[in-house]
Amino acid sequence: MLKIYKSMESGPLVELTLKTLEKGAWINIIDPTPYELKVVSNLTEVDPDFLRSALDDEERSHTDVEDDSVMVLTNVPVCRDRDSYDALPLAIIVTEEYIITVCLEETPVMMEFNERTAKLFRTYKKTRFLFQILYKSATYFLRYLRQISKTSDEIEDQLRHDMKNSEILRLLTLQKGLTYFNAAIRSNGAVLDKLTRMRNNQSLQPILKTYEEDEDLLEDVIIENKQAREMVEMYSKILARLADTFSSIISNNQNLVMKFLAAMTIIIAIPTVVSSFFGMNVPVPFAENPFGFAYIMVIAFAISVTSAYVLWRRDMF
Repeated sequence: MLKIYKSMESGPLVELTLKTLEKGAWINIIDPTPYELKVVSNLTEVDPDFLRSALDDEERSHTDVEDDSVMVLTNVPVCRDRDSYDALPLAIIVTEEYIITVCLEETPVMMEFNERTAKLFRTYKKTRFLFQILYKSATYFLRYLRQISKTSDEIEDQLRHDMKNSEILRLLTLQKGLTYFNAAIRSNGAVLDKLTRMRNNQSLQPILKTYEEDEDLLEDVIIENKQAREMVEMYSKILARLADTFSSIISNNQNLVMKFLAAMTIIIAIPTVVSSFFGMNVPVPFAENPFGFAYIMVIAFAISVTSAYVLWRRDMF
């Protein structure tokens, strides 16, 4: 899918086509076909490798400079379902005339830039638009991290009352999402550090024109990313310890059950042993006594009660 937008001076966002492409436009490419990549590459004179860089879902964040374009590959967060989180590569390519974004799928970060929010950004202010995308990505990381924290608290409350495999698996899914977030946020931090150095590069000034407002916005992005990194590290440790704690509780409960079953096996085995002795085909006590069966039952019961008392004193129940 290929969409082209351009901000008007008066505020609204208008949609263009490849035939009406103008300077200062934003070309948004979602899960592109080879034909779309080829057309955009020819029209904008952007290296095709830049356009294809975000199509590998394992690509790490980095920046590249080629001729008259700068490519910033960042990872943006996505929420798959209730507990599943992931990070997808998003390529932001800035040229002297256009800004191009490429991603494998529609993400909440890019959906924030639409006709309804058109007054908050300008496609022709390419550097500021780039920083706004990075800032929005950092805020979504923080939003999803708060959701993960809230979900983990709910799972903890449920596990305190009832140990279910489904809740343990939910914790595992959250830990998996935090692992993806941790790797993405760290690599995004390296990209931000490089952008900080690149803004002073005179050869890139025609492409990455920065003003005082842009400098402040970049600082905000760096701060938000650092906060997200601290939060993901903290939540990762909390979830890891939570999983270890409940794993220990499950093992302890299993040991208690096994101990109880072992004690019950000992108690039940005693009447069996006594009855086996008196069931031999040899002369035994009480063989001729009419109350012999009752005596044997009393003996077996007394030994069982005594054994149960000894086991109880040894905390086997």
